[in-house]
Amino acid sequence: MRPEILYPFFAETVSLPGVGARIAANLEKVAGLRIIDLLWHLPVDIIDRRSGPALKDILFDQIVTLEITVGKHDPAPGKSKKPYRVWCHDDTGSIQLVFFHPRRDYILSQLPEGETRLISGKVEVYNGQLQMSHPDYMVAIEKRAEIPEIGPVYPLTAGVSGKVMARIINDAVKKAVILPEWLDQSLLKREKWPDWNSSLNNVHNPKSVDDVLSGSISRVRLAYDELLANQLALEIMRRQTKKKQGRIMVPSEKLVSQVLANLPYELTGAQKRTLVEIKQDMAEPSAMMRLLQGDVGSGKTVVALLAMLIAAENGSQAAILAPTEILARQHYVSLSKLVGNSDVNVGVLTGRDKGKSREKILDDLASGKIDILVGTHAIFQKDVNYHDLSMAVIDEQHRFGVEQRISLSAKGKSGVGMDILAMTATPIPRTLTLTVYGDMDVSRLDEKPPGRTPIDTRVMALNRIDEIISATQRAVSNGARVYWVCPLVEESEILDLAAAKERHRHLSQIFGERVGLVHGKMKPKEKDAVMMRFVAGDIDILVATTVIEVGVDVPEATVMIIEHAERFGLSQLHQLRGRVGRGGDKSTCLLLYGATLGATAKARLKIMRETEDGFIISEEDLKLRGAGEVLGTRQSGLPKFRIASMEDHNYLIPMARDDARLILEKDPDLASDRGKNLRILLYLFERDEGVKYLKSG
Repeated sequence: MRPEILYPFFAETVSLPGVGARIAANLEKVAGLRIIDLLWHLPVDIIDRRSGPALKDILFDQIVTLEITVGKHDPAPGKSKKPYRVWCHDDTGSIQLVFFHPRRDYILSQLPEGETRLISGKVEVYNGQLQMSHPDYMVAIEKRAEIPEIGPVYPLTAGVSGKVMARIINDAVKKAVILPEWLDQSLLKREKWPDWNSSLNNVHNPKSVDDVLSGSISRVRLAYDELLANQLALEIMRRQTKKKQGRIMVPSEKLVSQVLANLPYELTGAQKRTLVEIKQDMAEPSAMMRLLQGDVGSGKTVVALLAMLIAAENGSQAAILAPTEILARQHYVSLSKLVGNSDVNVGVLTGRDKGKSREKILDDLASGKIDILVGTHAIFQKDVNYHDLSMAVIDEQHRFGVEQRISLSAKGKSGVGMDILAMTATPIPRTLTLTVYGDMDVSRLDEKPPGRTPIDTRVMALNRIDEIISATQRAVSNGARVYWVCPLVEESEILDLAAAKERHRHLSQIFGERVGLVHGKMKPKEKDAVMMRFVAGDIDILVATTVIEVGVDVPEATVMIIEHAERFGLSQLHQLRGRVGRGGDKSTCLLLYGATLGATAKARLKIMRETEDGFIISEEDLKLRGAGEVLGTRQSGLPKFRIASMEDHNYLIPMARDDARLILEKDPDLASDRGKNLRILLYLFERDEGVKYLKSG
């Protein structure tokens, strides 16, 4: 389906002159296997060869282009490991050219004794003598034009030198055929952006250091193209989802009002606003696709329950999918309390349910006796049949892939779209929300229910561990429960585990059997068993790696101690801190740092002390660490951007989103001349899924 005009871009790198299988394999490590991958492999600096000083005026470690006379050749004798040296001079001094393992005939042909030559490369000083190792260029005077005055510097890999990389990418740029313009002329004029091909040529042929910066006009143009392709694909998918025939769910308010009457508090303004948005979605004939972002303790579960009750009021069923068994059972307990004596039946199904108890749940589900089912991935297994499932709530959305969402949706009525409410307790900066969840409508719970006491956050040096243990003893003797988190060291499970085991052993010597340990190497059942002992109060201190599940609710836990807090990202620290402060008692979070703090680590810990607002924290985290780190690259679903930088180009995202919406309002099938050009854009940036969703595509 790829347009023919793009065939040259997606040809393999071995089609370029001088690129054989070995060089192609090395290029794959740093860029990719195709010509398009080389085009997106942008320079990070420049080499300026314009300096041509006399030898007496050279500053060593300087890149220069010199006019010299070739003197005596001094080849290495026999099989000696010594280098081949060529003595050269001008009117002011001398320089040695040094070559390791060269072909002698090649050096003699390039540098004939007594001839004048231009050489270009980096000058060093060795034993008081000027020296240039393996010059980048050695040419006759009349071939000066062969030495570029300014050249790009690319990220390299073993087996490909800077000169070879620049030559290969230059050949790749020559293969880039002229593409038709897909941007609106008024936008190009307003932003003073060059056309696409000129932009590509400009970024690979920089004239100054400014040209390789992310803010250069040509790079910004290319970044906008990539962001527009992303937003266009997301908007197409969003519109297609909206076209799916859903069910019109009009709330009767019978069950909703019963549950609201049971609540010991009033909903926050943010909860009320979000509930209105969900009701509007569910009342429409198209299927709901909404993301509910809520900080720790913002009341997402209540909102999700009230949404599921609308489905129950309309005679259908709802399901809530949780990532772990302990979280599923926790949801079951809290939802059962919230529905109280109302006419709503809540059930739970996890991998733990076997035999007759499982059969009973499946029968009640198939007959319609269960209105709301809570569970893990067990709720969409083959033998699980619903009477009439119309809505799914997915908790901790980032833990699940599209496959799970599809599997759950398949449990609904055939040919009817299911209402989906995805929830996340990890606040995501607005710009990232647009790039990751642009196909969903987004609600934010940015208020906390009344009665939540602020968490006292302190930063202390790890060398005060004896004071910290004494304070922990006092807290435990007063009935507190304590989380003690050991650091993530270079994402190494082994080192991580060693740190946690060592701290567990140390604390067990002081507190005895009242200390538990959970880590990622434990089987889920073992982990759950320790967690349940902590929930029940059989354990006072829980030593853990970062596997403490998001959403685990132990209101009695009032102390969070995080070792080497400087090694964690802001969002991760915020999530860990959110494990305490869930009851009415005053809670404390101690951030312990080890060695001398760098500027970024200091900034992180300062922000943690100053605010508990997860949305502010996520924005700061984006500035300090970057997009992939904020979301956790392995499971974030963050689109792969080759040119656009979420940190430097985020201001372009709302522009691209508005542009995409306007384009599709005017031309929903991308059938106009500009629409056809935009299809090329989608394929160029490999957002093919957008084209596949189009009727005429």
